Amino acid sequence: MTERKVALVTAAAGAGIGAAISKRLAADGFDVVVTDAHERRSAQLAEALTEQHGRDFTSLVLDVTDPAAIEIAMDRVVSERGRLDVLVNNAGWSKIEPVAEMSLETWQRCIDVDLTGTFLGLRYALPHMIKAGSGSIVNISSIAAYETSTEHGAAYSAAKAGVLALTRVAAAENGKHGVRVNAITPGLIYNDFLRRIYPDEFFSGYAEKRSLVGRIGQPDDIANLTSFLVSDQAGYVTGEVYGISGGVYPHG
Repeated sequence: MTERKVALVTAAAGAGIGAAISKRLAADGFDVVVTDAHERRSAQLAEALTEQHGRDFTSLVLDVTDPAAIEIAMDRVVSERGRLDVLVNNAGWSKIEPVAEMSLETWQRCIDVDLTGTFLGLRYALPHMIKAGSGSIVNISSIAAYETSTEHGAAYSAAKAGVLALTRVAAAENGKHGVRVNAITPGLIYNDFLRRIYPDEFFSGYAEKRSLVGRIGQPDDIANLTSFLVSDQAGYVTGEVYGISGGVYPHG
């Protein structure tokens, strides 16, 4: 059993939020399990972390919509590492279609990845944390959960709102077991994937006209808050939702 705390992050490959969180938690001293649907990129990040920090990091191919795969992944981590202290449910998917034109496939895929995927992470991580008597879970939602807008799409907005309700109930159920559950609702956090979803005009002038701090959010902004929420400094924090939007949509 490793003496280091172990964190599993979903959708952790690439250059987005998950990778930034993995890098930050590794720097904080966690043994990070990098999981993603992209095998090559997951392995590359784990190898880079291993080289940088001089200790072994694990990568696992993981489809968050596959219950059996998630159960196996959680069990494997505990079996091989001896513990699971932190789970970051970061996987997300979106395709913007108006409700009146939305395909059932779009609706279902968004719910499967964004909401059910988060549930499955909780479902199969919590028994290990409950048994250990401690743990911290961070669910990555979005300001789409409560913003009145056409920018995000109804399926994504509904799924991310569901993540917030799921977070609060999971926190209420598991505080007595020493497990904390919180959520983060990012605003616009730049990564190349967003260019495939949103038109160029969405980004044009965003920092100048909408952000109160004059810039677009970066993955490290989310990683920094995640680092705090899973630390002992946040020991009295559970069932909370933290917005990071540069003031575009403050939520109280």
